[in-house]
Amino acid sequence: MQQELKKTVFHDRHVDLGAQMVEFGGWDMPIQYSLGILQEHLNTRKHAGLFDVSHMGRFVISGKNALPYLQHVLTNNAAALDLQESQYTLIPNEQGGAVDDAYLYRFLEDEYLLVVNAANREKDWNHLKSFIDQFGQVKLEDRSHEMAMLSLQGPTSKAILSALIESGRLPEPMRNRLSQVQMNGTRVFLARTGYTGEPICFELFIQREEAPAIWDLLTGKGAQPVGLGARDTLRLEAGLPLYGHELGEDPDGREIPIFASSLSRFAVSFSPLKGNFVGHQALRRQFEALKGIANGDHTDTKSLPRLVMPVAVTGKGIARQGFPVFTGKQQIGHITSGTMVPYWKSRGEGIASELTDEKGSRAVALALIDSTMVPGERLAIEIRSKRADGIVVPYHLRSEAPPFARAILHDQIQGKDILPQTRTETLSKAKKLLT
Repeated sequence: MQQELKKTVFHDRHVDLGAQMVEFGGWDMPIQYSLGILQEHLNTRKHAGLFDVSHMGRFVISGKNALPYLQHVLTNNAAALDLQESQYTLIPNEQGGAVDDAYLYRFLEDEYLLVVNAANREKDWNHLKSFIDQFGQVKLEDRSHEMAMLSLQGPTSKAILSALIESGRLPEPMRNRLSQVQMNGTRVFLARTGYTGEPICFELFIQREEAPAIWDLLTGKGAQPVGLGARDTLRLEAGLPLYGHELGEDPDGREIPIFASSLSRFAVSFSPLKGNFVGHQALRRQFEALKGIANGDHTDTKSLPRLVMPVAVTGKGIARQGFPVFTGKQQIGHITSGTMVPYWKSRGEGIASELTDEKGSRAVALALIDSTMVPGERLAIEIRSKRADGIVVPYHLRSEAPPFARAILHDQIQGKDILPQTRTETLSKAKKLLT
């Protein structure tokens, strides 16, 4: 007998808006609304998109030994979190792969909130529970049902929230900062986090019974509901990893190293404050391999034979997960995520550029390919028995100049002054973040 799908507290709102509902991780979720995925993507990039992400798992960790416990079961340095701060982190296994990726929040002095992927919630719970007895005085609670979660992303998000806050204030204007506010008489935890690549981004944590009223307030101020379809195209354009694609296992059933993902490797800390944690030795080997690769030394890439890199499809066709990637006759990897994404065309140069009202579309992908590859190199993707040209690029999107994230086309980043610097810059950032 098929198990009934779970529903978030916003389910009736989705149905009333005419959303196309699909099964996702055991939940009945909106894949898109009447405007469609492409327009929802574009609305987020120029205005503000509102996402129901209440299907994700929310675990609360507290107790005297909560911090030592988190230092052992997560990759990042939880001791670095001050009150009202958060961090991207991973739940590692001993092989240096990911059980899941997650976000750790410290809204309150005496507890931590860990958000995990919906499809992995039960697996993550069982994995995390297995370490509790080693530490004692650690309490792990699943508050996924009693706490709702919304994501508000895009250039006008700040104005929308500011108009609704009755007391308290927005988090400091830095990514990963947190705050508590009152909206409609309700306490709302706010975080400057998100999964779209938008420089102005917020996630909201609300008690379940009070959450629908907050949804109504946000949509009343102009936030446009966005489904899972555009959430995926937005994160792909931003080059963000998704478990089951860039993390987890590859199509051959092999563990994808955490350091293969450019974002996830920044969530690994070797700080002495952590001590020996799950997967420490394997991750250290991956880090050493990455340093060698960055310096052009490929003599020892056993721990990191392939890296996840952005790929622009320059030929005809759309790259999809699992499609093989070649240089000449040699297969060098496969596509982990790929689709056609819309974008707003811009005028001007760099951070002085402005978005226009003209739209475009392009085929983008992420690929797990040989670590000898560098941005600027050409490759071919096998799409339905035919080869389509592609090029490795350092990114598809830049978001360092708020309020807009800007689409970067492959022919805009082939200059000699940009591509050769990418790996060196990445290593430099990695060295700072991994100490």
